Amino acid sequence: MEIHILYIFLLCIGASFIQRTTGFGFGIFIMTMLPFLLPSYGEATTLSGLLALTTSSVITWRMRKFITWRRLWPILLTFILFSAAAVTMLKHLDDAFLRKILGVVLILTSLYFIFFSGRVHIRPTMPFQIGAGSISGILGGFFGMQGPPAVLYFISSEPDKDHYMAMAQCYFLVGNSAMTLFRAGNGFLTADVGMSYLYGLGGVALGTWTGAAVYRFIPSEVFRYIVYGYIGISGIIVFATA
Repeated sequence: MEIHILYIFLLCIGASFIQRTTGFGFGIFIMTMLPFLLPSYGEATTLSGLLALTTSSVITWRMRKFITWRRLWPILLTFILFSAAAVTMLKHLDDAFLRKILGVVLILTSLYFIFFSGRVHIRPTMPFQIGAGSISGILGGFFGMQGPPAVLYFISSEPDKDHYMAMAQCYFLVGNSAMTLFRAGNGFLTADVGMSYLYGLGGVALGTWTGAAVYRFIPSEVFRYIVYGYIGISGIIVFATA
């Protein structure tokens, strides 16, 4: 049990640090190990979502002045709809093959945006919002990894890194809150999840604090390439651990 607590704590430090510096990645990082520490995959995604929404709530509150709700609601509502369907289906699917596919998609997406980001201009229009929200909802419901589609949308459509960070974290906060309710309704919110959540809170606080210190020193012109690079690294990790 002591080793279990230590692993949860350390994983939360790393995941929260990544979330605070890049704006996403909590679920991608922590889900490489969490399924081995919880009784079921569904419980692992539930714990990941609870811890991630805790991190996002702190960031959202601190950066709330940069949130533009009219650009957020369409993608957010689409995400909630698709994630609810994915969470319901999770009990009936084997995730190994789907995780392999997810890893390849993340790697290819990263390479595309690294080399062609200068030609990619995504505006906050309804088709882009619905497309990003639906893909994000499916990945979030199945894997607890809803970040990449939403991140690519926000970082391309928002004017600077502060607006991007605020919009993305508010999106993750509301989205993870909704998915926690869906997962609870499907029996994934258990006593093991609750105890592990309490173990992880200290790691979340420490990782968020250190990540905030680093975030201030990241130049805006290289910020998006850090995000794209991490998406690619995430793809490799997901593919290798599937």
